[in-house]
Amino acid sequence: MDALDPVPGEQVLEIGPGQGTLTQELLRRGLKVIAIEKDRRLATTLKLDNLQVIEGDALQIAWPHVAKIVGNIPYYITSPLIDRALTPPLAERIVFLVQYEVADRIAAEPGGKTYGALSVGVQTVARVEKLFTVAPGAFRPPPKVRSALIRLTPLAQPLVMDVEVAPLRAFVTACFSRRRKQLKNAVPGLTEAELREMGFDPTVRPERLPPEAFVRLFRRAP
Repeated sequence: MDALDPVPGEQVLEIGPGQGTLTQELLRRGLKVIAIEKDRRLATTLKLDNLQVIEGDALQIAWPHVAKIVGNIPYYITSPLIDRALTPPLAERIVFLVQYEVADRIAAEPGGKTYGALSVGVQTVARVEKLFTVAPGAFRPPPKVRSALIRLTPLAQPLVMDVEVAPLRAFVTACFSRRRKQLKNAVPGLTEAELREMGFDPTVRPERLPPEAFVRLFRRAP
């Protein structure tokens, strides 16, 4: 797990260790691992030196604060787990293996077909790197989709304050629910005149705006 920049002796948090394949590699690197595992059977079988297992749902329980977070996370709860990983207090680095299409959405740039609310929500608080693709054959049994490794590095100066993160996500989701509409018809609470006053072209579609533009609109909206 070179993407994590591991330092022997440091503590990392692993989300969903499963049978412990990644866990054992982390331990071989000299790391101390705290693992959150929902499956009681798997949690009780993971007994290794320098490993602490917390049995529970990663979306429901408190996460210990560590510098680095890693995990091969379940595809069906990728977005809420990323939201949780980016909830303060923030780690220094987050490395997740996710479905390829989700990685594309997270790392997408304005104007692209995959750019949307998830892209904006993550990029306002973290730098996103899509590192490489993992073919289905790398797993047993092989899944039906490709995977990709992403690295999230929280920004030293996020575009939003902690208390703004959740309402901004709701605002951006509302904007993208009308992504084929022009800005004047997609941004809730702002008139065409107000958009022009702020320097926006009211005929532009939401998908062309960078994350910082959504922050400006959010802070102006009632």
